[in-house]
Amino acid sequence: MQCSLYDNRPVLGSSARYRWVPFHGAPNLCDLNCLAEGHNFYYSFGRVLDGTRCGPGSPDLCVGGRCLSVGCDGILGSRPDACGPCGSGHGSCVLIHRLFQGSDPSSGYLGYVNVTKIPAGATHIKVTDKSRNYLEASGGEAGGGRGGRAGLGLPEPLRPVALMASDGRYVLNGDRTIAWPGPYEAAGTVLTYSRAPDGTESLEAPGPTREDLHVMVLLQEPNPGIEYHFIPAGRCGRCRPPKGRSQRIRHFCQSDFVFHGRILARRVVGRETRYEVEVKARYRQLFPLVAREYLWVPSTCGCPTLHEGGEYLLMARRHVNHEHTLNRILLQDHGYARPWTPREARLVRDAARHCPQPRPP
Repeated sequence: MQCSLYDNRPVLGSSARYRWVPFHGAPNLCDLNCLAEGHNFYYSFGRVLDGTRCGPGSPDLCVGGRCLSVGCDGILGSRPDACGPCGSGHGSCVLIHRLFQGSDPSSGYLGYVNVTKIPAGATHIKVTDKSRNYLEASGGEAGGGRGGRAGLGLPEPLRPVALMASDGRYVLNGDRTIAWPGPYEAAGTVLTYSRAPDGTESLEAPGPTREDLHVMVLLQEPNPGIEYHFIPAGRCGRCRPPKGRSQRIRHFCQSDFVFHGRILARRVVGRETRYEVEVKARYRQLFPLVAREYLWVPSTCGCPTLHEGGEYLLMARRHVNHEHTLNRILLQDHGYARPWTPREARLVRDAARHCPQPRPP
């Protein structure tokens, strides 16, 4: 809508008239970048309106010409967790940030060489090449974007950088061809390919990815360096559900909610798992608990293991974020969740008698 406001108006100091469509490959996401329909150039008409999304499918918004992220609590501009999930803590992930300086093509080998592997589950992915060369990508779920192989005033020689999945299919610039800047879908995420007038290129993706991606470079000139960073997914260990009387009592007494619930649905949200639960019986509730609740697990590893349609004895805590904008029920990774049986219900009622009594005021 914002681009179309300039349809059939004179621009670029000439009397030529154009129809304008959005262009998502420019370096500044919050400029009103519009591509002349049927032509191979774009023009920036200042800033986009406040509240415009920073890109297709992006939850981030442009305000005052800046792209502001929506934090994990849903608040615009709030500080997101370093690893993505709310409440995970800043020590639970590692940022991989390196510079690949490659090899000299005068050695006689002219072809693709490996830069790095971005593992499945990675987030916050960015690859930048400031040389006179082009980022490429390949993936098993390629799609989206313009799909055409064309250029917008591309310099030579070419030394494309590729992002390749295990099946070897390209998303961007593969097989020594050049793709349009813009969004591309691959590996379960949206890759945004940008190319600036000075030749700087970048490839970004929020993740998480569903498969390994291999960053490759086609050496045809000395390599000044390719910078990349990403956050790998945490490793999923073996599920070890709590067992025994002592653990049952400890979990019960430290929980805000203990209830019998039936799992209605499961959904992965970012790097967390959300369960829709029907509350069938309550054994302990320090805060209100309604008939249907969302139960959150701060991982996607499936620990504890909860199956749709299954009934479980669940012990969870109340989680309120720092800004008090998020209030939810959190089942800790490896928390107490066991299949519900009449015997399990009796054991839980017995555990309630062993909790310390609150001190009188």
